[in-house]
This record gives sequence, structure tokens and C-alpha cells, in this order.
Amino acid sequence: MTSKSDPAAYRVGIIGCGRPLRTEGATGFGMAHRHAMGYAASPHTQLVALADISRENAEAFQKEHGGDAIFEDYNQMLAEADLDIVSVCVWPHLHAEMVLAAAPAGVQAIHCEKPIAPTFGEARRMLESCERNGVQLTFNHQRRFAPPFSVARRLVREGAIGDLQRIEGRCPDMNDWGTHWFDMMHFYNDETPAEWVMGQIDTSEIRTIFGMAHESQGISHVHFQNGVEGLLLTSAAIEMGAAFRLLGSDGIIEFGPGRDGGLRILNGQSSGWRDVNPEGTMHDLDAVQKGIVDLVEALRDGSEPELAGRRAYRAAELTFATYESSRKRGRVDLPLEIEDSPLMDMLDRAAT
Repeated sequence: MTSKSDPAAYRVGIIGCGRPLRTEGATGFGMAHRHAMGYAASPHTQLVALADISRENAEAFQKEHGGDAIFEDYNQMLAEADLDIVSVCVWPHLHAEMVLAAAPAGVQAIHCEKPIAPTFGEARRMLESCERNGVQLTFNHQRRFAPPFSVARRLVREGAIGDLQRIEGRCPDMNDWGTHWFDMMHFYNDETPAEWVMGQIDTSEIRTIFGMAHESQGISHVHFQNGVEGLLLTSAAIEMGAAFRLLGSDGIIEFGPGRDGGLRILNGQSSGWRDVNPEGTMHDLDAVQKGIVDLVEALRDGSEPELAGRRAYRAAELTFATYESSRKRGRVDLPLEIEDSPLMDMLDRAAT
């Protein structure tokens, strides 16, 4: 067993500290803070370096979480800090360049925020570079560790709703939030790859989230290789109803309604809906820390982490395949071979 003072502990660097959490001008959920908490929760890591273009933000982060050295250039940090693990906590359009810089820099693992990247080609190159350099790549699809989702998967595997037949999700968008729901489809379907996707998106009102454009409404129909069907509906107006639903041959499991959600089951052994009420919510940010502890343990014993890059890549494939189906106005068979973002291509062509 290593310890924080043990020189054998994995040396960790974080790229993108952000503004101090919940201060004026801060956006998002302060995921870099959650990453730091995750490394603090592991007895096998030591936070030694921080990189941020704002030294003031990095210094505030250092006071709260530690970190021996501060760099305003992440490339300098990669070259000088002798890191084992790097967390990438910046907006999506920067993910690819940072992962592609870190992969050949001698690190053993990279943990990156989601969604993977603005284009499918970038996502593919990130995965391939890490595989080529022997680097463990993970993405923060933390809902795999949120109690309602893990309890529901246990119920599905125990046969509580019979054979799984369909997975349904509702959320505001395909990419920023939808990447979680596409990932959950694989999570419940034992990581079975999808066979084809057919979808449509509406771009009459574009919303920008963390620098990326998103559709105003969308629908994605996914057919998995084992016959299970997936359905995702997106709209900024979606607020009510089940956020996620698992339908089997002998019952239904629902998450929701509302943002925190609940978990309930209806099956042949019950006279009506039964609340399950696991501790925590489907948005439990403690799940971020659990994901980091898991990836560190996987690095130590050579196993596949729950948040493995290839799993996140399959979720991204469903997002971009939905966009591609809308662009070509037809079904898209997988694996997906495109390089661009069909959404961005359609927006560019509409603007000319």
C-alpha cells in the first residue's frame, strides 16, 4: 500500500482549475474540484502539479486542494512535472489537443471530462493515441457510480423486469447531457455494441453549451446487436416525466420525475409502482470521486476501469451517428467512419 507521502504514489497533474467554485463568473459544476477530491480519496495518488492560463485561479485551487507546482502552460507541465496521471478539466473543444499532447508524454493514465470532443474524428484519434502509447484513457461518465443507476442495474441483472427489451431516455440535448444517457444504454445492456442508429435533429434554435452548439430538439433510435432497442428524446423544454426508463418482458424501472429523480419499479410481483429509494440521486457528484478511485485501482491492477475510453467512445458514436442520420436522412450502420461533426457541417451549410 502506498500513501500520500510514499514516493511510489502516482503523481497527478490537473489541466484546467477554473475559477474558484461558485464565485462570480464561474460556470459549470467545478469538475476540477471534484477530480481533486477523487485523488484525495485515493491512498495511491499525490496531486503535484496544476496548469491553468490564470495563475490567480490556479493559486486559489492550490490553497484548497494542494499541488506542489503551478504552470500557466500545460505543455510545460507535461514536460517538467514527471506525471503519472493527468486530468483534463477544460471545455470540450480543448480536449483533443490536450489528450493528444499528454498521451506520448510518458503518463500512465488520462482522465478527461465529457463530452469527448466536437468531432468524431478527434474522438477516434484520442482513443487511438492512448492505445498506441499504452495509456489508460477514461472519461467522466460518472453516473455509472450514482446509486440509483447502480441499484437499477443490479435489479435488471437479477431479472426483476424479465429480459431487457428497451431503454428510453429524455434530456435537453444529444451531446452534453445525452452522452450520459447513451453511455447508460451500454451500461444496462452489458456493454453490447449498437448495430445501427436512425435519428433526426432540429436546429431552428441553436443553444451553446460549454462552447459547443447543440440542437433544439432531437430523436435517436438505436438498435443494439442483441436486439435491445434504445430511444433518446431531446429538447430544452423537457422537464417532466421519467428521465430514464428500462422496459423488460416482465416490468419497468423508471428514474424521475424531476431533476433529482427517484427510482421505482413495476413488475409481475407487485400490485403497483414500488419506490426503491437508494441513497443519493442520479446527479450525485460524489460519483465523480468514486470514478477516480476506480480508475486508480484499475491502473494498479491492470483491469479495465468502469469509465474506460472505449466505452465513452461508443457513447460518442451514438451522438455523431444520430447527427449523421439527420444529415443523410436515413439509417446509419455502425461502426461509424466519419471524421467531422454532421451537426456543425449542417449549420455551416445553412449559413452560406
